[in-house]
Amino acid sequence: MPDYIVRDINLAPAGRLKIAWVQAHMPVLNSIREEFARELPFKGIRVALSIHLEAKTAYLAEVIRAGGAEVAVTGSNPLSTQDDVAASLAATGVRVFAWHNATDAEYREHLLSVLDCRPQIIIDDGGDLVNLLHTVRAGQAPEVIGGCEETTTGVRRLENLAREGKLLFPMMAVNNAFCKFLFDNRYGTGESVWSAIMRTTNLLVAGKTVVVLGYGWCGKGVAMRARGLGARVIVCEIDPVRAIEALMDGYKVMSSEDAAAAGDIFITVTGCRDALDKRHFNRMKDGAILANAGHFDVEINKVSLDAVARRRSLVRQNIEQFDLPGGRKIYLLAEGRLVNLAAGDGHPAEIMDMSFGIQALSARHIKEKSGSLKRKLYLVPGEIDQKVATLKLKSQGITIDSLNEKQKAYLNEWQE
Repeated sequence: MPDYIVRDINLAPAGRLKIAWVQAHMPVLNSIREEFARELPFKGIRVALSIHLEAKTAYLAEVIRAGGAEVAVTGSNPLSTQDDVAASLAATGVRVFAWHNATDAEYREHLLSVLDCRPQIIIDDGGDLVNLLHTVRAGQAPEVIGGCEETTTGVRRLENLAREGKLLFPMMAVNNAFCKFLFDNRYGTGESVWSAIMRTTNLLVAGKTVVVLGYGWCGKGVAMRARGLGARVIVCEIDPVRAIEALMDGYKVMSSEDAAAAGDIFITVTGCRDALDKRHFNRMKDGAILANAGHFDVEINKVSLDAVARRRSLVRQNIEQFDLPGGRKIYLLAEGRLVNLAAGDGHPAEIMDMSFGIQALSARHIKEKSGSLKRKLYLVPGEIDQKVATLKLKSQGITIDSLNEKQKAYLNEWQE
């Protein structure tokens, strides 16, 4: 099999500059890399990654490789792969199978090429590798020691597999680690979504009405940053507890159909299909902008949007205009794929430093516990969360308090 399938290997020098830049701003991963290089925890182990292939994820692959692993990498979204970064990884000997703007058939071929490397540990983002290992490549599942899942959507798919008793190997819910969702999902998504939208549209956010559909940790971050940019924010939810939380956080809360008539910018962060559909498009004002921050491109119903439009055209890179009856126009960003990566560079390096620290240490945990883990979905051990947080604080020159023995005793008894 080929060692790599990339768009242009000659782009490698440009990709290396990007990787070097993020490496300089990822002290947690740098510390873990030094540890891995000494201990070689993955020596002789084949590791496959299906993850948004840009500079920060490329550096995670290099950290895993420094631990002795044979590494194969592909993307987890057809539009999020950066060709220069893919080329740079391939030039160092990592098996890379990905390029930007892959067709559905090419994207699937790239995933299967990674599985042709016979991985023993997988790092997945969204669950596409897991899906293939439970369907067309189920025969390879016994070779898999275990894996890690990066995102909310992928964890939800794993929960469904586990609930039905069909999960074929142990998986770690990295998304559910404190040092992942509290920071990556909230601050990372909040910042990267708006960076991508502003860069793509070159339009002002202040004074506009932003509708955020979904108020999980990603939605919280998107809403928080929108307010910080001067927008009026409306939140739409199906969960009454989250709806009350959004209300008490100071946002307007209403049904999506009511919000459709009021919004200037709509951002879906639900993890579910058809969060915006025909009933919404028919109520939107002229010039409404639609963006998705969920993993898959199903949250905005593109088929329905195309059906109600008289015409569609590309009016700017990553912006499609849909002309509706009556003269209204609706703009869709990045083909409805996750906007922060399809039209941007993803989360800031300092944020992904923590998330990928969790990934790297969770992968090592799987290797160390090989044979003792059951076919179930596991939470990340608390000590991994604590280690990543401690390394992050240390890198920023911050010290915190600790309990003395008397305080520990007080907290661990009930009589006093």
